[in-house]
Amino acid sequence: MNFEQLISMAFAMGLVGSFHCLGMCGPIAMALPMGNRNNSNRLFGGVIYNSGRILTYSMLGLILGFAGDFLISPKIQGTVSIVFGSIIVFYLVLPSNTKRILKISPSQNLLVRLRKQLAKFLYIQNNSSLFGIGMLNGLLPCGMIYLALASSFLAGSPLKGSLFMLLFGLGTFPTMLGAVFFGSFLNQHIRSKLRRLVPVFLFFMAALLIIRGMNLGIPYLSPSIPVTAAHPDAITCH
Repeated sequence: MNFEQLISMAFAMGLVGSFHCLGMCGPIAMALPMGNRNNSNRLFGGVIYNSGRILTYSMLGLILGFAGDFLISPKIQGTVSIVFGSIIVFYLVLPSNTKRILKISPSQNLLVRLRKQLAKFLYIQNNSSLFGIGMLNGLLPCGMIYLALASSFLAGSPLKGSLFMLLFGLGTFPTMLGAVFFGSFLNQHIRSKLRRLVPVFLFFMAALLIIRGMNLGIPYLSPSIPVTAAHPDAITCH
């Protein structure tokens, strides 16, 4: 994935996925401890909150990019992308009861601790707490984040993985910043409708992963993955 493809894919994924984020994480943005701030200070607080969230994304992308660089060679990168996309599609067609069973895991305790820490920050009205809320928010389970992280894993290097998640976060930034100001208009009915669109977003992104892995040579959508290998004809004998 070259630099232009990385930028376009990551930002587009964040932009499209931000509506899903609005339904899932909107309540956190609406509950930020802003006190009686005026509009300019509220804007500044929203930027700080989102900066913390995007920083967490970038750090996760760095880790996943490093793991992908270590574990995946360019030769099998396309295959892994297809496998990831297929797993997501398989998950979407599973019965609801099976999905509930899969959600039960030891990580639930970690999630409870995470939410408790979030609750503590929500009672503290300063910029540090806003930044902390954003960082913790970036660790909450989210289908769109998992998809973005899978893409950062396939990006090919720690730098590209981190950059992918940074650009993904920037794609979600306008919508999530708007939630800080206009969150009161997002009633439960609207958020419920947005949540119903989650499977659509997941299927769309899974299809992108599968098509990308097919190495069709289509710019941005399914670019050719170069494989560096020594060609026999390139060996010279003296």
